[in-house]
Amino acid sequence: MFLEKLKSLNNQFEEAEKQLGDSSVVANQEKYRDLTKQRSYLRPIAEKCAQYSKLLSDIKGAEELKKSDDAGIREMAFAEYNDLAAKKDKLESEIKVSLIPPDPNENKNIIVEIRAGTGGDEAALFVGELHRMYARFADRNGWRHEVIDSNPTGLGGYKEIVFEINGDKVWRYFKLERGAHRVQRVPATEASGRVHTSAVTVAVLPEAEEVDCEIKMGDLRIDTYRASGAGGQHVNKTDSAIRITHLPTGLVVACQDERSQIKNRAKAFKVLRAKLYEQKVWEHEKQLSNERKQQVGSGDRSEKIRTYNFPQNRITDHRIGYSVYNITEVMDGDLSELVNKLIEADAEAKLKENNI
Repeated sequence: MFLEKLKSLNNQFEEAEKQLGDSSVVANQEKYRDLTKQRSYLRPIAEKCAQYSKLLSDIKGAEELKKSDDAGIREMAFAEYNDLAAKKDKLESEIKVSLIPPDPNENKNIIVEIRAGTGGDEAALFVGELHRMYARFADRNGWRHEVIDSNPTGLGGYKEIVFEINGDKVWRYFKLERGAHRVQRVPATEASGRVHTSAVTVAVLPEAEEVDCEIKMGDLRIDTYRASGAGGQHVNKTDSAIRITHLPTGLVVACQDERSQIKNRAKAFKVLRAKLYEQKVWEHEKQLSNERKQQVGSGDRSEKIRTYNFPQNRITDHRIGYSVYNITEVMDGDLSELVNKLIEADAEAKLKENNI
C-alpha cells in the first residue's frame, strides 16, 4: 500500500512536470496555477522517492554481499546492511509524513481571538496573559504581531482581545491552540489563599483573501462610534471605532484600536473576511465543523483542552495527555515543546485517517 501510493504520486509529479511544459497549459492561467501548486507539493515526495529507490537497491546489494565466502566482506556487508536498514526506516517515516494531504490554510496568516469564559476578573486577567504568551512566541519565531481589537477591563485584563500574526507557517503552529484553556491558581485578590479555576477560549482563524471570500457591500451594515477604554487622547472624542454587521449571517466584528477610522475599517474587514471564510469551509466539511465545536466550546471550564496549574508548576494538554513543568517559561512564550508534541500527534492521526 505504501509503495503503491508513493509510485502513484511520483507518476503524478512527472505528469504535472510534463503538462507545465505544454504551451496551451501555460496560456490557461487557472490550470497553470493549479498544476504549479500540485508540483510544489509533489516535488519533495518525488525526490524522496528517488532516494528510497536507491536505498532499496543498496540494501539488495548488501544482502548479496552477506552471502560472500570472504569473512571480511561478510562483516562489512552486515555493518552496511544495518546502517542502510536504519536509514530506510527513517526515510519511510519522513515519506509517510510528506504523503499527508496538504492543509489548504498552510501558508495563510492568522487571526486569533481570546475571550474570557468562566471566572470573572481572573479569567479576564488570563486572557491578557495568554495574549502575551502568544505574542512572545511570535517574537521568538520572527513573526509579526498586531492587535486588531480589544475590550480591556479595569484590572488590567481583557474581556476579549483579537490580534493577527503574520509569518511563515503560522497556521501550522497555532491551529491546535483552538479550544478552552483552563487556569488554576490563587488570585491576587484571594485573601484566604484558595485556588480558583477559570477558563478562556481561543479561536484561530486563517486569514482570507478577497479571492477566498467575496463580500457584497449590500449585505453589510457599518456603524461608527466613539472608542472607549485605553487608547490616548482620541478616545471618546472622534467616531473612529467601526462595527460591521454581516446581515445574511448575523456575524458582527468591531475594531477601535487605531486612531484612524480608515485603519479600523480595514482591520474589521480583515476579521469579517476570515470569519466568513472559516464558515464557508466548515459548511462543506462537517467533520471540521464538529471538531471546532468540540475545541472552542462555550468557555465553560469543563470543556478544556489544556490546564495551566500554577501551584504545581504544570501545564497539561488533555488531548495528548502530555505535561510540562516549566509554566513560567511557557507563559513567557517558550511554547515549542508543547506545540511540537501536538503537531506530531496531529500528523500521526492524519496518517491513520489517510491509511498511510
